[in-house]
Amino acid sequence: MQHCETTALGVLLRHDGLDLSEPMLFGLGAGLAFVYWDGKGMDFPFLGGRVKPFELTRNLAVRLGLGLVVRETTSARKAWQDVEAQIDAGRPVGLQLDSHHLDYFGSKVHFGGHVVAMYGYDDSRAYLVDTDQQGGAVTTSLTSLAAARAERGPMTARNRSFTITAPGDPAPVRDLIVPAIKACALDFIDPPISNLGHRGIEKAAKQVGKWLDRAADPRRDLPLAAALMERAGTGGALFRNLYRDFLGECTELIDDGGLRTAHKMYREAAVSWTEVAALIAAAGETGEAIHLERAGARLRDLSRLEHDAMSVLAGI
Repeated sequence: MQHCETTALGVLLRHDGLDLSEPMLFGLGAGLAFVYWDGKGMDFPFLGGRVKPFELTRNLAVRLGLGLVVRETTSARKAWQDVEAQIDAGRPVGLQLDSHHLDYFGSKVHFGGHVVAMYGYDDSRAYLVDTDQQGGAVTTSLTSLAAARAERGPMTARNRSFTITAPGDPAPVRDLIVPAIKACALDFIDPPISNLGHRGIEKAAKQVGKWLDRAADPRRDLPLAAALMERAGTGGALFRNLYRDFLGECTELIDDGGLRTAHKMYREAAVSWTEVAALIAAAGETGEAIHLERAGARLRDLSRLEHDAMSVLAGI
């Protein structure tokens, strides 16, 4: 799989007998969103394309009727005991942690919202499942795992671990699709602040033209921002590829003209997001502001396109 939280959820659910595609997990969890985040102390603005960490898991648990047990503690010893007990009982565990400390991560950037599934351990190492990009089935030292779980900062949790049990008689996926779609759409078209949803994309359109001046090192910061949009576990196109594929699966289960229209619109949006990322990277590599001007124009179009697509979805 491509995105960390849906990867971990897929492992835990398959272990309990429920096998859903990654786009379906993402869509039923109402995972799509947008945030433009900038502030004092930040080296560079952050563009996010999904709901905040662990919200997708909570949404999915409610929608599917899952038994979700979440454990958090400030004690490293208790945190390990919580995980050890579940693994010894034969149940994989989801962990939220800071990827910076994991042995197998090549990019040593702090991200406290990373999620992995853990299925085993020995005297020195933990056995994990991460995204395809990070190697799939991987290992890390128990010391590095403890440091990753205990890290404090943005998006971190207090040694959070969680387990999932599927209901014995789950509701048909077809019956869950429309409520999930409408919940995601309504949040997107009516965000509480201007940094979120379609208003956040419009704000990004206004700000992106200033990024050459905003960046301390444009040749580093702009290509990194583009890489985070396309390749850092987003499924490409800042999660729009995943939502496009979710809507595509939905059209095979539900015969609805509005759903088919929105699917086509998100196919267009996904292509445009990839183009925005390429323009941002080109601006950093060349130092030419024209690329950011073009990215701003694409973002303005995307704000309107996604607002219109979500308005269609809100009405199905």
